[in-house]
Amino acid sequence: MRLAAAAALTAILSACSVGPDYKQPPAVVPAAYKEANGWQVAQPNDGIDRGAWWSIYDDPMLDQLERQVDISNQTLKAAEAAYRQAVAVVAEGRSGYLPTLSINGSADLAKSAGAISSPTTKSHGEYSAAASLDWDLDIWGRIRRTVESNKASAQASAADLAVARLSAQATLATDYFELRIADESARLLESTVADYQRALQIVQNQYAVGVAAQSDVAAAQTQLQQAQAQGIDIGVERATLEHAIALLIGKAPADLTVTPAALGGAVPVVPTGLPSNLLQRRPDIAEAERTMAAANAQIGVAEAAFYPDITLSALVNYGSTAVGQLFTAANQAWSMGGAVSETVFEGGLRTAEVSAARATYDQAVANYRQTVLTGFQQVEDELSTLRILEQEAAVSDAAVRTSHQATQLALNEYEAGLTAYTTVITAQTAELSNQRTALSIRQQRLVASVALIEALGGGWNANDLPPPGKL
Repeated sequence: MRLAAAAALTAILSACSVGPDYKQPPAVVPAAYKEANGWQVAQPNDGIDRGAWWSIYDDPMLDQLERQVDISNQTLKAAEAAYRQAVAVVAEGRSGYLPTLSINGSADLAKSAGAISSPTTKSHGEYSAAASLDWDLDIWGRIRRTVESNKASAQASAADLAVARLSAQATLATDYFELRIADESARLLESTVADYQRALQIVQNQYAVGVAAQSDVAAAQTQLQQAQAQGIDIGVERATLEHAIALLIGKAPADLTVTPAALGGAVPVVPTGLPSNLLQRRPDIAEAERTMAAANAQIGVAEAAFYPDITLSALVNYGSTAVGQLFTAANQAWSMGGAVSETVFEGGLRTAEVSAARATYDQAVANYRQTVLTGFQQVEDELSTLRILEQEAAVSDAAVRTSHQATQLALNEYEAGLTAYTTVITAQTAELSNQRTALSIRQQRLVASVALIEALGGGWNANDLPPPGKL
């Protein structure tokens, strides 16, 4: 009954928690994205799969690799362990809600000799057992604010895990597309080498019949060898990218081989949604917001130190010289009471701790708002990049077609004896340069589309965070 009364008293007093209640401060949120003007909206409106966002690229090999990130990526495993640690800290703090029960016992045995005339010995013992209970009533909410802070920190850790996952997935997709562009470049140079070999044969035939100079043969050979060297050099970049992908899926580079394959031509359109949605879709923004909430609760923890600490305690003790009679009413002693403790002078320590907690919260607010602004910047950057690169791709593709025609005309004119071979060399160089530029633009567009998906949160939502009630 006494414990029930104490519990009721605690429940009544628990409404008193010092420190400010958390309210999410506002952040700068534009009504629309500046660079989204004229942006084509994907159908359906939410075209990014909440889980496998990379499925928008319709690449089975990419899908196979991405699904291994959650299983084997060691950076992700470390982030997941950090989250489990944060959840355990919540449980540690929550234990302060309950009383602490301690038990102990002792037994002392002694033997003494009798008188000289009576050589018998006597033995006796002393036995004791005790149980004590201590309960911090947490009237001012120090424990509750601590748990509140720990829960927010655990949610921030969960968001940090989502950030790590999305970063690993986006990095893998970027490396994969760059590897496929390397495959396309290798095929381009292989085709170019074949064209240059045919051109060299034409020059050699012309030289054999005396209508071409030996310098033309040397120039054609040089052109061919340069293309061959570029083709070999592609292998360095491709191998490095393959090794990077292996690391992202938790494998040794020797255990992964990505077979060369063609890359799809289309760059998918990514839906952006409203700017206000970004606050719910980016895990780094959620992490910053939860960190802000945790810092706010710590103000209450610091302010609670100004108030006295009130605890209830109870003790039951048994003592006897006979172990069989230890737990009898005659050998029982008990006590119950309360204690109040308060520091009278501490040289301004608590005031300084409150000031530090408020400064930490202000810092968290600034970091949150900066994270939001950075998120909008990244979306705007990728939108403008995709829009401009799309225009550049159209011009570049036209340049490829024109330069190909120029090369064929120059070669025909050379065979007819109407132009010098230097004209052919110039045309061939321009064509290869335009082709490689077109591939580079294609690579930039794919990488920018991945970056836009990452900037938009990759289909993640703040509702994916563990609810406080389940921590």
